[in-house]
Amino acid sequence: MALHLSNLDIWPPVLLAPMAGITDRPFRDLATRFGAGLVVSEMVASQEMVQAKPGVREKAELGAGALGTSVQLAGRDAYWIAEAARRVADGGARIIDINMGCPAKKVTNGYSGSALMRTPDHALSLVEAVVAAVDVPVTLKMRLGWDDECLNAPDIARRAEEAGVALITVHGRTRCQFYKGRADWSAVAATVRAVTVPVIVNGDIRDAASARAALAASGAAGVMIGRGAQGRPWLPGLVAHELYQTARPDVPHDAARADLVADHYRAMLDFYGTDLGLRVARKHLGWYLDAAAEDAGAAVPAPMRRALLTATDPARAIALIHEILGKVLPAAAADPAQTRAAA
Repeated sequence: MALHLSNLDIWPPVLLAPMAGITDRPFRDLATRFGAGLVVSEMVASQEMVQAKPGVREKAELGAGALGTSVQLAGRDAYWIAEAARRVADGGARIIDINMGCPAKKVTNGYSGSALMRTPDHALSLVEAVVAAVDVPVTLKMRLGWDDECLNAPDIARRAEEAGVALITVHGRTRCQFYKGRADWSAVAATVRAVTVPVIVNGDIRDAASARAALAASGAAGVMIGRGAQGRPWLPGLVAHELYQTARPDVPHDAARADLVADHYRAMLDFYGTDLGLRVARKHLGWYLDAAAEDAGAAVPAPMRRALLTATDPARAIALIHEILGKVLPAAAADPAQTRAAA
């Protein structure tokens, strides 16, 4: 069933996670096109956005008004996060998400992200400030707790619901785990039991089978996919199809995949400008190569991989994309001898 958030319904309940430096506008546009029920922006630092610090992109670039997009805000001060929420809502945001889950040291050292779970009273003051500042639904993303001695997600969730939060996402790890070990989906069940609003389970969901297992273990109302979508922007839509019988996305292969990757590459250069776009694109190209090689059961020749990931001429990079994904990998998949030689 659809996720009900005030006057909004989210369907299907398969969401794309916010990932810093990854879920930018071009990537979110692709995931939406392939059928994700909701996509969440990269984390936006509230004070920096309000003060328009260098390096913070304009609000319009967040795609705030796009259907099926949530804008995630991070901060440690109630005034700044509330002001950022107002500005984003005024810019057309339909949903605002509060980051209480980022484990990165540069975030937690600033007492934001998952560090807020160590100070729940202060964390709730931020939630209350955002809810009071806007009329759109406010959601919350967090972890199980700071560490194994502080598994306070259920208590924070209960208090956040009382403050007016409409949906809660829980990554099945503590902050101190970062991304080590395996996500504990069953531990999310305590948060599900603590609230009446929808809870989304996140962490290590990479296909329909793991999504089903996560839902069964947690009792959550939906799933959020993060790293599993790297190199596979169609994955949330594909999982939604297999779990909820939505329209099946047209997953590209061979030449069609090369066309998609080349289009995404161009979109990144347009979005960031050539110099920054080349740097941002490298990680996405690497993930696309890894995903295509895994799907083909073949290996990308190391010299070609290196040539693509270090290319500074966009025309050369696009030619290599078509060569590798449209010709080399399909040929290697058809001829195991080529696969062994490339490895």
